[in-house]
Amino acid sequence: MEAATEEAKKNIISTGHSEIDKRLGGGLPIGSLTLVEGESDSGKSVFCQQMIWGSLNDGYQVILFTTENTTKSLMTQMDSLGLNILDYLLLGRVKVYYMRPSQLKDRANDAFPTILDATAQHTEHRLIIVDSLTPMLPIVSDVEIMHYIERCKYFCDQGRTIINVMHSYALDTRVLLRVRSASDAHLRLMIEKIGDKLVKTLEVAKVRGAAQTTGNIITFEVEPQIGMKIMPLSRARA
Repeated sequence: MEAATEEAKKNIISTGHSEIDKRLGGGLPIGSLTLVEGESDSGKSVFCQQMIWGSLNDGYQVILFTTENTTKSLMTQMDSLGLNILDYLLLGRVKVYYMRPSQLKDRANDAFPTILDATAQHTEHRLIIVDSLTPMLPIVSDVEIMHYIERCKYFCDQGRTIINVMHSYALDTRVLLRVRSASDAHLRLMIEKIGDKLVKTLEVAKVRGAAQTTGNIITFEVEPQIGMKIMPLSRARA
């Protein structure tokens, strides 16, 4: 029984948070193209940082392309959540590429090739996170977006796991539906009012190939030195 459990762990990317993994059906299956979408301040980056932490602790190497943080600010933010990655950075087990949003406006056509080339070059890094695609999506064509997604699928077929993060408003409905359909896993983050309290929710829309049954909704808060704290308000959406 223990051998089967260990074998299952080898086939998933864990968040390092048992309750979240449970709702994801055990974790993200290796080789999954994952879409994380949601509104501003809904916890998308925190979720990605949790994925980075869980992956590094399980022995996977990670590449993060980010428009949200420099390496220094990423370290500071993760450390404030109790997710210190300094040793992993020094060992080269996590690589951080900061994509300055102001520069993307003039060099949007270079953004996708840069991400794909770096992914191809660093074959030992099994988890790739792009947080986020939002600044470049309004500037590139629909054809370029779908070509990028197709290339991501190719890498996932080679055993890489890619997480693309974006705001829901960044694409028109037609293209957004195509991106959702092409993704193996689709997670939506929102801010909702439950009673008199504003909370963050993570909806697991789909996880293809999950080892266990997936859960619908996770309700959480982000707390210093704790990170994502699951709240007893989780509920399935009808």
